[in-house]
Amino acid sequence: MDGQCIPNWLKKRANLTPDRMALYFSGESYTFKELYIESLNAAAKIAGLKIDTGGYIAVLLRNHPDTVFILLALQMLGIKTVILNNRLSAQELSWQIGDSCAAAVITEESFSSTAVEITKKMDETAVITKEQLFERQDGQAQIVDEFSLADVCTIMYTSGTTGHPKGVLQTYGNHWWSAIGSALNLGLMDKDCWLCAVPLFHISGYSILIRSIIYGIPIVLHEKFVAKRVLHDIAKFNVTIMSVVSVMLVNLIDGLNEHALPASFRCMLLGGGPAPLPLLEKCRKKSIPVYQTYGMTETASQIVTLSPDYSLTKLGSAGKPLFLSQLKIVNFLGNEAGSKEEGEIFVKGPNVTPGYLHHDTVIDHNFGEGWLSTGDIGFLDDEGFLYVLDRRSDLIISGGENIYPAEIEGILLSHFEVSDAGVIGINDSKWGQVPAAFVVRKSGSEVTEDDLAAYCKQKLAGYKVPKQINFVDELPRNAANKLLRRDLPKLVRKGNERD
Repeated sequence: MDGQCIPNWLKKRANLTPDRMALYFSGESYTFKELYIESLNAAAKIAGLKIDTGGYIAVLLRNHPDTVFILLALQMLGIKTVILNNRLSAQELSWQIGDSCAAAVITEESFSSTAVEITKKMDETAVITKEQLFERQDGQAQIVDEFSLADVCTIMYTSGTTGHPKGVLQTYGNHWWSAIGSALNLGLMDKDCWLCAVPLFHISGYSILIRSIIYGIPIVLHEKFVAKRVLHDIAKFNVTIMSVVSVMLVNLIDGLNEHALPASFRCMLLGGGPAPLPLLEKCRKKSIPVYQTYGMTETASQIVTLSPDYSLTKLGSAGKPLFLSQLKIVNFLGNEAGSKEEGEIFVKGPNVTPGYLHHDTVIDHNFGEGWLSTGDIGFLDDEGFLYVLDRRSDLIISGGENIYPAEIEGILLSHFEVSDAGVIGINDSKWGQVPAAFVVRKSGSEVTEDDLAAYCKQKLAGYKVPKQINFVDELPRNAANKLLRRDLPKLVRKGNERD
């Protein structure tokens, strides 16, 4: 991939299809030509900050057209973008800004209190709001004509389940090949339109932005996920594709009631961890086309997807690797696993990150011969379809038996009075660990711990039945709506109701 270049993709797209719609947001709309002009204007403002090409600028922004303009402007200036999660604390953000050596931070007035705290901690970093930025005089913007596929485009920090998070390097090639691999799998149609209700600061959202430009299709951008608004816009804009995680899909099904999605809608791209089988079965009954995927920040979004040909016969599988990618399972002895043998998932391909910022030792450990050890557990069936079980770090070992929290969560979520569920292992003097559940009841529900335990006993082996069921108001989730199991124990001490 070294030495290969492609044209500046926004400039190219604006030249190829200038009048085609590119972006819709809350009553605003932009063609690709208008998107290019707005991004050029933003680039001129950013150029006034005098950041060298190849330098780093961090952004702390919400889903909004201004964010799109700024992100694309940074690409056109050849500046590496450190994309910050706006749900983090000022302390967490300051650490990431310092670790990345960002020369400036672009934020917005809605994060003013956070910006003040960041400014206190980052004396050498210029913190500027987009409102201030757009009022500045233009600088001399040197727009790059082409991107080297080997150059770093973005840095996104992993959630950091242990210790500090790591900055994942994402090259232009990673984003390019991710888009190509997805198109080869899902196909591409003239009328395609992608609804984005996931954060642009997450790889699931950022990848939609890149694909829109490469494919020449519009995005319907939402500031945040609200099921009623999403269903309205799917119909209004003839949306054909949407990226979701399980909890979003549950809310969309509830919002539909007895109605169906428009016939033009062709794909719910479901990621964010193993999907509960009962949820997939509900989607099948409502004729909602769900294509389960598997991917991560390190793979620039999806790397495995269940193709439409197998959406029913392989229900629950994440599918096979995209055309440009490879996959293998390594068992707990360190050998390549056989059919249906559980082990760690390893992936390889041109969309896989070259490594982590400032972490050469991690690269050597995780990227032997180009393979990325994901830390996730799964198996391949006889036909090579991947089934993702859980995170290795979340595995519960009880009396020598492996228990996967996602399986128990799926059963709990299939109960008609449960709106959300999370499961972790807790210490037990006899078994080592036993499963404990945290459940959010639907409004008005009076379901009890005994009721849910009895329900689980009907569907699970005895050792998998939760030994505790804690009722809580909500579960901790990150910006991509992924459940943060490591934060569940904190809920026990917050005085939440337990029957």
